[in-house]
Amino acid sequence: MKTIRGRAVGALVLATACATALAACGGGSGSGSGSPDGSHGGSGKGAGSKTVTLVSHDSFAASKSVLAEFTKETGYTVKVLRGGDAGAAVNQAILTKDHPRGDVFFGVDNTLLSRALDNGLFDSYTAKDLDRIPADVQLDAAGHRVTPIDSGDVCVNYDRAYFTAHHLAPPQTFADLVKPQYKNLLVTENVATSSPGLAFMLGTEAAYGDGWQSYWKQLKKNGVEVVDGWEQAYDNRFSGSATGKKAKGDRPLVVSYASSPPAEVVGVTPEPAESPVGVSTGTCFRQIEFAGLLHGAKNPAGGKALIDFMIGKAFQEDMPLQMYVDPVRRGAVEPPVFVKYGARVAHPETVAPATIAAERDGWVKAWTSIVL
Repeated sequence: MKTIRGRAVGALVLATACATALAACGGGSGSGSGSPDGSHGGSGKGAGSKTVTLVSHDSFAASKSVLAEFTKETGYTVKVLRGGDAGAAVNQAILTKDHPRGDVFFGVDNTLLSRALDNGLFDSYTAKDLDRIPADVQLDAAGHRVTPIDSGDVCVNYDRAYFTAHHLAPPQTFADLVKPQYKNLLVTENVATSSPGLAFMLGTEAAYGDGWQSYWKQLKKNGVEVVDGWEQAYDNRFSGSATGKKAKGDRPLVVSYASSPPAEVVGVTPEPAESPVGVSTGTCFRQIEFAGLLHGAKNPAGGKALIDFMIGKAFQEDMPLQMYVDPVRRGAVEPPVFVKYGARVAHPETVAPATIAAERDGWVKAWTSIVL
């Protein structure tokens, strides 16, 4: 199964911890459909450069045909530099902001947006067709330093087979998770080392306000297991994933995404009546993912063209089965399998970016003290 979301992979390394050890912050360059000579996007201010370099997290994915369409339309070839999970990639971009590794950064979400903006990572750019993007996801509408590309929901997922076999209704809300019948069933990611882990914690803060710390004390008492990152939680500890079964995962509840169910059935024949994975829709936190033109980009013209393309119809309709995210463009059509099996979350929890900026580090420290 493909990795479900780029920001779900690995560690959300804090920038302060990375300042003395850049190589530890996901320094691998990754690979992509770059130019034959492996150049980083030309020289000077982009004059004559036909390569545009996209810096992203490890699980950025796009169809070769879609990237070829971009090249045909603009003359630019996309090179992708991957730098770990979303948190590590953002921190690396901050640490190298005086000498950016590329032209566009994709993968900063609303949990980390303030950190990127406060560090001056991006130049302002108003993308073409931005009027086709709903205002509620344009979180930097005043500055246009970032452009929304996709959205999705971090939610508790459940193993349908387990709950059927045990004649137990799966939990649907945060409140359900602390009930005795769900003791020792949930695995989640470390808030300090995982983007979905942080999003899940923010969801509990949104739901309980000042009572979120008390909630986590109850969750700990009810046997929640904490692992470093999404891959370990979903692929190794969750009993409902295909890889989890092979790994003998024994936790039927996991913090993952509302898009996990279609990821489990793509390519399966015959197509099942339902996915083996369900979603507890009362436990969700909405994430929005952005792209921005890196300050000091060597090829700003190519970078602007790429951002325009990323909110265009072709790229937006390609994303659901590449990165398992929802397009933000009005009128973008999602693949039938994504619609059929993906969970629709009517009322996800959210936290204002300014509140996240002011409270995030303190909340992470408090959570660590309580849970670990």
